[in-house]
Amino acid sequence: MKWNWQNADWPNFRYDGASLVPLEQKFLQSAGEVIGAVRHFNEDDSSQLRIELLSDEAIKTSEIEGEFLDRASVQSSLRRQFGLNSDDRQIRPQERGIAEMMADVYRTWQGPLHHEKLFHWHSMLMAGNRYIETVGAYRKHEDAMQIVSGRFDKPTIHFEAPRSRQVTAEMETFIAWFNRSGPTDQTPLQPLTRAAVGHLYFESIHPFEDGNGRIGRALAEKSLAQNIGQPSLISLAFTIEKNRKAYYSELERHQRTLDITDWIIFFSETILQAQRATLERIDFFIQKAKFYDRFRGQLNERQEKVVARIFREGAAGFKGGLSAENYIAITDTSRATATRDLQQLVEIGALTRTGERRHTRYSLSLQK
Repeated sequence: MKWNWQNADWPNFRYDGASLVPLEQKFLQSAGEVIGAVRHFNEDDSSQLRIELLSDEAIKTSEIEGEFLDRASVQSSLRRQFGLNSDDRQIRPQERGIAEMMADVYRTWQGPLHHEKLFHWHSMLMAGNRYIETVGAYRKHEDAMQIVSGRFDKPTIHFEAPRSRQVTAEMETFIAWFNRSGPTDQTPLQPLTRAAVGHLYFESIHPFEDGNGRIGRALAEKSLAQNIGQPSLISLAFTIEKNRKAYYSELERHQRTLDITDWIIFFSETILQAQRATLERIDFFIQKAKFYDRFRGQLNERQEKVVARIFREGAAGFKGGLSAENYIAITDTSRATATRDLQQLVEIGALTRTGERRHTRYSLSLQK
């Protein structure tokens, strides 16, 4: 069976635009909700929210590719990128690199796409990488660029991209399409359609030795930002990572055809889920700010450490709730002290207690 790029009509993707109208309308409505929610923050809170959302995306877009980063280091690097107060911790090249790329995507969303921008992102992502030949340029090796899994002696080929000698010409065409399909250019496409087609198109060319997934998701964010007139801040990588198997399955299926209506629907629904996730996280951020306002000055150092640790777990909190054992492990304190601290947190209304004895669990008391 041919790959999509081997089709004589490549890259003229086919899809049913009428079936996408309801999804496009939902996207614009939700985009307005996200923009409206963010506008209620003061400058300091807005900056902190931006750091938290971008760091979560940086971590998840790397996790999809099997790379696990330190959240505090990514956040510290992002704070430096945006000129905010930061600690002086040592940051690994891969954490600094993804933070630099995410900040650049956020700051330069308005500009047209060009080869040099993609090379710049790739150089950031591959900082410290010693395992690939070409950094900051399209791949040059003669071997076929394949996505494989399974045994070394009997691999399953999920996709094979165009040969390296074809990549520059393919990317010239892709970049021209991307810029031409923007909201103010010659042949504008609707936001979800443009992001979905662009993502599949880019991943099918697979122009770099490594980093194509992360750059492809960054391009989807740039595309959406241009269509709504500001960074979307949606939790795209966060959502894809939760449904990684379905994402790769749909991507693989549609890299064998130019008829991609189902792909656009799938990717559009993923973006809509990402918008909902962003709204939930904005709500969680507001609840966090209210919590600290309510209990400012009432918590001792151990309690503050535990509360901060719970908030780092996100909206879901500790799986099954915080236990006394969790508290002891986080604070390195005695059981008697942990019991007193937890009881006090319940009494002042900071924590809610459920269960009895060894099944006792605690969760944050958050206000809507």
